Amino acid sequence: MTTDSHKVFEILARENSRMLMVYLRSVVRDQATVDDLFQETLVVAWRRLDECDQSRPFGPWLRGIARRLVLAHYRKIKQSPIVLDDAVLAALERHFERVNLLAGDTWDEKLKSLQECVEALSGHHKTIIHGRYQNGLKLKVLAQQMEISFEACKKRLQRARALVAECLKRKGVLSRSEEAS
Repeated sequence: MTTDSHKVFEILARENSRMLMVYLRSVVRDQATVDDLFQETLVVAWRRLDECDQSRPFGPWLRGIARRLVLAHYRKIKQSPIVLDDAVLAALERHFERVNLLAGDTWDEKLKSLQECVEALSGHHKTIIHGRYQNGLKLKVLAQQMEISFEACKKRLQRARALVAECLKRKGVLSRSEEAS
């Protein structure tokens, strides 16, 4: 592998690292496992860089490696996640490709827009979004912490997600067709 290939790989890996982490977090719950799979994906990609079709986008190729490693991980621990079948993975890949086509040149810009929309939420909506998605808490736990009923917690999360979606739509980061998905 040439020095130029090394530089190109570093640039592509850096540009796609946030996307890869988001992808892995969407299919694996344990953060330590996500970190391990992230590193392993980059190592495998580095070793197989000569197999990468340079006429095609790097992100889908990288996610393909990650997908195979995730499935191998679940086979190794003899555990099958309920929702991780080929149809779900294909839908997830289509979603990532749609996101790539939306406004914002990089994942960092898109994530920044998401962070701005979350930060613009009112206190209780922001709390529930952070609790559920940043801290990974179950709704039952969130409801107890917030001292509200489980149903009220579900409704509050639904409203918060709708507000974030509306904000992202205004910023051009979320299309109308994605709002329903």
